[in-house]
Amino acid sequence: MTKLFLPQAQLEEWALADKADLREGKLVVMAEGGTTFPLTPAVHFVQLVSGEDSQGLVARVKTEEQLARLGAEQMADSVLVGDNAYEVVPGYVAEVSAPKPEGAAKKPDSEADLLAAFILNKMG
Repeated sequence: MTKLFLPQAQLEEWALADKADLREGKLVVMAEGGTTFPLTPAVHFVQLVSGEDSQGLVARVKTEEQLARLGAEQMADSVLVGDNAYEVVPGYVAEVSAPKPEGAAKKPDSEADLLAAFILNKMG
């Protein structure tokens, strides 16, 4: 299983294009007949704004649960961890299977493979 971070802005773009949507905490992929995949709210730490990154959070993704364990406070695109302030990208984490190499069979084995291929194609 591969964990993929999906920025909120990307999900909004897919929703506007009727390609995918977020409903009740699940990603619904329209092209696959409404197939759903569970998502977990998360943030991607882009840069340190003030303080020092003693916990090594820059370039990492943390779920809401992990943020709570850190004692972090999120406000839109910012997160405070103690005296340290970070710029973050809000979004979601999806667990999917990685797509097969090009030499493998053309048809994916599962819905997770289809989602991984869709996401990697759009984000790549």
